[in-house]
Amino acid sequence: MASQNSPNVAYQTNHDHNHCIKTALEHAHEVCQSNGQRLTKIRELVLNLIWQSHKPLGAYDLLPALAKAGFNSAPPTVYRALDFLQEQGLVHRLASLNSFIGCTHPGQQHHGYFLICSQCGNTAEMQSQELQRSILHCASAAGFSVEQEQIEILGRCPNCQESI
Repeated sequence: MASQNSPNVAYQTNHDHNHCIKTALEHAHEVCQSNGQRLTKIRELVLNLIWQSHKPLGAYDLLPALAKAGFNSAPPTVYRALDFLQEQGLVHRLASLNSFIGCTHPGQQHHGYFLICSQCGNTAEMQSQELQRSILHCASAAGFSVEQEQIEILGRCPNCQESI
């Protein structure tokens, strides 16, 4: 089975999300402890919900589960938790979908490149030094200084390609 850091893991039909959830929560506790932050129960629940699948979730998708767990299910509550998780590098916001996906490289400085399946919604975070070098080279040639980069690539995953 591919590691959690492999883009292929999001597209495995027999994938065990419990492993991803467990690993994500372990990393979250480590990151929060090293940053002197607290991973509250609601923040942990939101992170757990985001890792239930490899499909991005919007804030409003999380509200029913928060209510069911007995937390305040008002939008500001979930947005505060998501902001915290994003600040700690535990989730990424996908602007094109206005949703969030778990970070597969928490606590590491990295660039966000995402492969989003337009059919099933599964999303994989990938790393590419070649792509990063190309972006930095092109930006530098234009006299531009890159501060942050995130690329969202829409297409079809291997499973959805087979189902055509």
